[in-house]
Amino acid sequence: MTSFNKLTILLFLLICFSSSWANKTHDDFLECLTHKIMNSNSISQVIHTPKNSSYSTILNSFTDNLRITSDFKPSIIFTPTNESQIQAAIHCSKIHDLQIRIRSGGHDYEGLSHTSETPFFIIDLRNLRSISIDTQKKTAWIQAGATLGEVYYRIAQKSKNLAVVAGVCPTVGVGGHFSGGGYGMMSRKFGTAADNIIDAKLIDANGLIKDRESMGEDHFWAIRGGGGTSFGLIISWKVKLVDIPEKVTVFNVTRRLEQNVTQLVYKWQHIADKVDDNLLLRIFLRSNIESPFRHGQMTVNAFFTTMFVGGVDKLLREMQKSFPELGLVKEDCIEMSWIESILFLAGFPRGTSLDVLLDWNSTTNQEYYFKGKSDYVQHPISINGLEGIWKLYNQLGENSGVELQFSPYGGKLSEISESKTPFPHRAGNIFMIEYAVFWVKMENSKRNIAWNRKLYRYMAKYVSKSPRAAYFNYRDLDLGMNNIIGNTSYEQTRIWGVKYFKNNFDRLVKVKTKIDPTNFFRNEQSIPPLLS
Repeated sequence: MTSFNKLTILLFLLICFSSSWANKTHDDFLECLTHKIMNSNSISQVIHTPKNSSYSTILNSFTDNLRITSDFKPSIIFTPTNESQIQAAIHCSKIHDLQIRIRSGGHDYEGLSHTSETPFFIIDLRNLRSISIDTQKKTAWIQAGATLGEVYYRIAQKSKNLAVVAGVCPTVGVGGHFSGGGYGMMSRKFGTAADNIIDAKLIDANGLIKDRESMGEDHFWAIRGGGGTSFGLIISWKVKLVDIPEKVTVFNVTRRLEQNVTQLVYKWQHIADKVDDNLLLRIFLRSNIESPFRHGQMTVNAFFTTMFVGGVDKLLREMQKSFPELGLVKEDCIEMSWIESILFLAGFPRGTSLDVLLDWNSTTNQEYYFKGKSDYVQHPISINGLEGIWKLYNQLGENSGVELQFSPYGGKLSEISESKTPFPHRAGNIFMIEYAVFWVKMENSKRNIAWNRKLYRYMAKYVSKSPRAAYFNYRDLDLGMNNIIGNTSYEQTRIWGVKYFKNNFDRLVKVKTKIDPTNFFRNEQSIPPLLS
């Protein structure tokens, strides 16, 4: 027998053994979990295997990025209804070595909550979504499976003068958003979502339920911006609610490239982080994915999208003083309640019922393939630099679209020290960029991902350096990743870790080593423990 044939047989046997091992692991885990929760009346409602009709529905829910597909699907989707069921799942996972992936929503840029190349199951927190609000103490306990839309809706039911700081999109899950930082349209006024967390409940790698006091301050520090799934399974967050006026002011002013957009964006960079803290003036630089070309050139529209925590007259005075070039007039502005501004900023038409905030799929009108990346800018991009971006827009193929989000910093974001939470992007940053490219045909994936990376390389000279920083909630595996199988060295992980967390990365590793030394909670970009 030739050596080639021997190798072929060996590989075949290895594959068969791996498949058999995976099936046995799955069966043993399922038996263990079923036994642990056998007193429950709803086993069929919380355990979903590929044999169940509910499996595909749950797996594909929340997911609108077609790029995240995998031949490696979970053997089980577990949708617990209480904490003891999660403890049972952790116990059985440890015994039978079946990896956990935790999902609290669907805005997961790299699919780390629901895909893996090793045998795994999903703990989907959709049934843990209670929201308890104390208007007297101005706090709320929010379970990790709730969406931002649900949180906003429930708070508005209780008070017209209280709000919570978090992101724009209502269908984002609370668990991941809060634990990764949580930038939003009031962040210049009140900081990030993580800055407003005052307590939490989680289940650690030993299956113990802990709150802030019992987990300790280092552990509590780590989950507020360091990513919850590295340090346990977050059950719920206690957040501080902030005082707001009964009316805020919003506008969304559009300027086309031929309407002096380059000069407007250039000027914006000099004032965006310095204006009144009540004002957050964001720019979306978009091509149109439906018909992106106009006279042979990509159309670039700049949407100046703003929320001002206050009335229209004060906003107009601030804009006239800081950014008269935009030409804002009173007719561009709308005074409305904070909860109405949530709908406006999410792109819903005026008059839309608030009930849409309770719809998990409310902002998913069409499914696209998508790839995102991020950067931080500390010095204004030159006119030539901006014009270079527009030239790259013209290299994007048909049936594709791009959106660059310029999200300003300054204000409260700059007042908090880099080490206060793991989220380190504080003083010195003018704004954050998100690079988002969309396309509609699978066969265009390679071309569009390559284009996104080309734009990212082009931007290197205009953005932060040593490290070139990135936002953890805009997850990007291009930055580096852990080994799929086996341990990952500190040096390998640090390549991507310092980009998200800067000098906080080392402290995160120390916390991980202390509370989860066996690396039970892990994924391709989780914080690793130091190897003994």
